[in-house]
This record gives sequence, structure tokens and C-alpha cells, in this order.
Amino acid sequence: MTETETAPEAAERDLYDPYLYINREISWLQFNDRVLAMAADPEIALLERLKYLAIFASNLDEFFMVRVAGLRDQVEAGMVTRGSDGWTPSETLEAIAKHVGPTIEHQVRVYLDDICPAMAEAGIRIADMADLDDQQRDFARDYFQRQVFPVLTPLAVDPSHPFPYISNLSLSLAVTVRDPGTARDRFARVKVPGILPRFVSLGDGNTFVPLEQVIAAHLDKLFPGMDVVEAHPFRVTRDADIELAEDEADDLLVAVEQELRRQRFGVVVRLEVASSMPDHVVRLLQRELEVEDDALVTVEGPLNLGDLMGLVSALDRPELADEPWVGTTQPRLLGTEEDSVNLFATLREGDLLVHHPYDAFSTSVQRFIEQAAEDPDVLAIKQTLYRTDGDSPIVTALIKAAESGKQVVVLVEVKARGDEASNIGWARALERAGCHVAYGLVGLKTHSKTALVVRREHGGIRRYVHIGTGNYNAKTARLYTDLGLLSCDEDLGADLTELFNSLTGYARGGRYRKILVAPNFLRQGVIELIDGVAEKHSSRRPGRITLQMNSLVDAACIRALYAASQAGVQIDLIVRGICRLRPGVPGVSENIRVRSIVGRFLEHGRIWNFANGKRREYYIGSADLMPRNLDLRVECVTPVTDPDLTGRLQEVLDVMLADNVQAWELSEDGSWHRSEPAEGERRVASHKRLRELALRRGVEARAGAKASQR
Repeated sequence: MTETETAPEAAERDLYDPYLYINREISWLQFNDRVLAMAADPEIALLERLKYLAIFASNLDEFFMVRVAGLRDQVEAGMVTRGSDGWTPSETLEAIAKHVGPTIEHQVRVYLDDICPAMAEAGIRIADMADLDDQQRDFARDYFQRQVFPVLTPLAVDPSHPFPYISNLSLSLAVTVRDPGTARDRFARVKVPGILPRFVSLGDGNTFVPLEQVIAAHLDKLFPGMDVVEAHPFRVTRDADIELAEDEADDLLVAVEQELRRQRFGVVVRLEVASSMPDHVVRLLQRELEVEDDALVTVEGPLNLGDLMGLVSALDRPELADEPWVGTTQPRLLGTEEDSVNLFATLREGDLLVHHPYDAFSTSVQRFIEQAAEDPDVLAIKQTLYRTDGDSPIVTALIKAAESGKQVVVLVEVKARGDEASNIGWARALERAGCHVAYGLVGLKTHSKTALVVRREHGGIRRYVHIGTGNYNAKTARLYTDLGLLSCDEDLGADLTELFNSLTGYARGGRYRKILVAPNFLRQGVIELIDGVAEKHSSRRPGRITLQMNSLVDAACIRALYAASQAGVQIDLIVRGICRLRPGVPGVSENIRVRSIVGRFLEHGRIWNFANGKRREYYIGSADLMPRNLDLRVECVTPVTDPDLTGRLQEVLDVMLADNVQAWELSEDGSWHRSEPAEGERRVASHKRLRELALRRGVEARAGAKASQR
């Protein structure tokens, strides 16, 4: 077929064809598979492999608590509507079950066949109680008597003792005991206390035994006078998605607290049992917990490998972990031994871009808020808090600012999944200090990462801003790659003023001067940017789009990218997690390439570049291209225009596109394949390369400072 004959067919391809949209849930499971692949990689440091295994398990827990629970609700409600991928909720659940079973088996095999032998070679042993010597048994018995036995509560199940409540994600033992007098078997449940280490050190710091085995070996102490027949571990996962009728709530804070209490009793969406558990015990648990066969998961290995994260913390073996990384201080923020840099004066000289964890959070964003709190000329601080750390220096600074008489406005998102209780605590602490605390808009989560500082200066008032991709969290800023723009640009200051007015009051502004804001204009703005590149595309000004994000789900944005590809625009997508776009489809997406970076740091940044020839536009912000971000959240995306800063953004994109170590490539058939360097090709690992560049900038800055002093 000739080129002229195929062109009309390409243009007429139905962009609503379900084939063009990969299922959201399967794509997420594939992302988690990529995490598991890192645990299986022998070239990665051993303790880092343990972390990946724990992250994989914890990710899967949340997936069941939220995504699977939501799908089950849809099925029970009789929903048969097909999504843009052509699947119904029940078909999606079937596909999940087919995917998860082999994946869990692979997880167990990685742990038992790869990681445990590697730990043994390193002198670390996770032993079974049956394999302990006499001295180790004595140690375990003493530990049980002193630390474990006092906190255990055996719960019998009989006509006078109803089946006990089983809390979400708790590990339990299903115990069968026999009364010697009647020879009757009875059932009991013993909860494995989560307040104790899951892996018990046997004194030498290198030998551990699972806590549930320690308990099982000493059940005679819990059931004196009875014969212990058997004990098998099990674990439940409950529906943990918060559902609020916000428009009916008189007090959102109280409503979230009530929903958190209700959430404890959510329906069971997964029952994990040890493969050794007899069928009659499995059926008893299913009956009492109201669990169907499709929610039963049999595991041939230890349950809840997410607890391996605690083992990593307990092991003092730095030689088995990645070398610690401490972010460098941006050259423009380097002070002298006597004085720190005045960040406000620095920003008056020009915008600043920070890239965590390569740039230290403590000497940039944290210092920005702390200096604002201490500066007598600062009149007001306004900030959004989505997730923050337990001993947050940011919150401490905001409280200090309020106590010194500054006007402090904080938008605390009490609906941030998993952090609801923590955020409620912070909200109340801020209110007690005199901060004005708001909880966002009805029906929306405030996910934007924004801070506004209003300062009195010569000639009037000046506004300083921070707009970022990540949370104001000093701990995760060392683990997640995120970006932030610090600026005193007048338009950005005016835009954030209007944004905060809309969050705390009744203002409903139109388009902003520079920023793109969801839910009103972000999808439309992104599609206009994509369409603009396609319209201007020509041989003289070739179009190119490069987008880095966490997830690409929104069908309208995907259709815009397909149309741009059909117009000849070259498109590179760096998508860490879910990607529903299918690359490489003839006539639709042959100009689109998709990759994912999975490595030491969690890729959480969003960088968007839209180019025609030498004309380039760059944006960073809090939003992924997902319906929940575009329709159900307050998001903020800002342009970055300073040539030095856009050069650094392009540098980051170039490194990730050159990665042939940490990168995975998506094929048309929906499968992912790990990128590998060709023979003789230089190895490029994004996180390693970006650390090298940050160190180089630091060395050059210090050398320049010394030269200027001379």
C-alpha cells in the first residue's frame, strides 16, 4: 500500500477505539511489577532490594484497600458500564486476579530463592523456630515471656464468644486447640501485635525469627490445660477508601474523623492465608469474614513482606545499602561561615529552581518558610499542606510566625489518603497557635504545592512564591525527586493571591495570568498546549513534546497526544506509574515513545516541555494527567521562563531520556521491557547522573566563591 493510500486511513483512525487505552489497574500493577524487578536485581545493594520488596507489598496493600475495593463496590451496585478501555468493572476485577496471583508467587520466590540466600551470604539469617539451636530457643523463650506474652490477648470463638473483629492489615494466628476432657477442637484468634518488631533479633544483630513463629511456639502459655493442635497465620485487607458527603457535613474536620472510625470496619476485600492452613479453617475464616473465593489469596511463604522495611532499619550494615546522599546547597544560596544568604534578596535578583533531593530541601524551601517566619518585614504567609512529616520544621515555622503576630493562612487537606489523622492533628495545632486554617473546597482535594509570602519593602509590598511538585515534607524530600520554583514575579504573586482567596473565601476567578489551575482550566490548558505544537509543526519548526509525570490516565489528554503524533510531532513520555496511552500504533502513535524510571529515588516531579523548533515552553507543577487531578483536585502548574532554569529542566529531561539502566520501555502490546545499554555504550543511570551534576555544580560554586574572595 502506498503512502498516499495510508495517510487518509491514519487520519480517520477512531481515537475512541478501546484498543488505544490500556486498562488503568493493569498498568498500575505493571508499575508495581517494575518495583518487584528491582528487588530481584542482584546488582542492587542487598538492603535496597529488601526495601523494594517491602514497597511492592505495601503498594499492593493500598491497591486492594482503594482500587479493588472501589471496583467491588461498582460490581455490587450493578454497574456494567464499559470504560474507555472497553472493560466493565467485573472484567477488570477478573484481569486483576489473573495478574496478581502469579505476581505474588514471584514475590515469594524472589524473597525465598534470591534475597534470603543473599542475606545468608552476608551473614544475615531469617530463621524458622524449628531451625534454632538450644541457646537461640532459650533467647526466644525469654523474649516471649518478657516482651510478647504480656500484650497478647487470645480470643476464643464459641457460642458465648462471637468471632472477633479483625483490624485492617493486621497479622493474626488462627489457632486450633483441643480440650483433653471432651476431645473437642475449638478455634481461637491471636493477634500478632503490630507494636513489636515483626522480625525478632536473637541477640547477635544478624539472626532473626518472625514474631508469629515465636508466638506459635509458645501458645501453650496462652492456652494452659489445652492441647494446641495447630496455628496458621492469616491477614485481612479492608476497604479503606474514605467516602464523604461533604455538602452535607457541618464540620469537615469532624466528618473526616467520623469516617476514619467507620473505615476501621470496612468490608474485607482480601483474605491472605498461609498455604499450610487446612481447608476447614480457611472456610471458617471466609464464612465469618464474609469473603468469597475471588478475594482469597493463598501465600506459600511469609505474609506481609511490607514489614521487611522494619528489618532494614534494624540492620546496622551500611556496606549493604546505598551510600547516603545529602543534597547540595544551590550555588546562589551558599552563604559564608558567618552569615546565611538572605533568600528574599536572592530572589529579587532572579528566580530559583530547586530539584530535590539533589538540592537540599533544608537550605531552600524550608529556609524560605523559616526566614519568612523570622523576618519582621514579612506580614503574611499563606501555604497549602497536603502531606507533611511528623516533626515538621515547616509547621514549626508557621506556628512561630503566627505567635509573632504575622497573618498565617494554612490550607490543610484533611482528606489526604493515609494522612487524614496526622493532618487533623496538625490542623488543630496550627489553630491553637493562631493560624487561620481552612480545609479546602467542597468536593475537591487541595493537592497544589504552593506558598505565598507577603513582605513590606521600600516602595510598597512585594510577594514571594514557591510553586512545587512535591509536598512540604523534609523527610520525603530526601527520597522523592521533586522540583520547585521560587520567585518574586509579580504575576505569579498575583495569581497565588487569587488562588488562596478562592481556597479560603468565595472568590471564583477566571483564567490566571500565568499559572494553570485545576479543576477549571488545567485540562483545557494542557490540550491547548499540545494542539498548539501540532498546529505549528512543520519541517522548518518541527514539533516536539516531552512530558514527565507520575501517571497518564486522562482519555481527552491522550487523544490530544495521539492527534499530535498523527500530525508528525515527536513525543517522549516519561511516566513513572500508570500509562494508559498505547505507543507505536500505526497511524496513531508511531511518533510516541513511553518510558518509566524506577530506581533509588521515587520520580515524583512533573516537567512539561512543548516545543516548535527553538521555541520552547516549560511547566512544572503538582498535577498528573489523571481525571482525579484535573476534575477533583485543586492543582497548580506554573511556567518556568528563565533561560538558566529552563536549561536545567531540559538537562533533567535529557538525562532521563538517555537512561539505559533504570529505564523501562513500553511496547505497543502493553508490555514493559527494561532498557539495557548496547555493547560499548556508556551506562547512564538517571539518579546517579543527576547526583554527579549536582555535586559538580557545588564544587564549581565553591571554587568560584573562593576565587572571588581572593
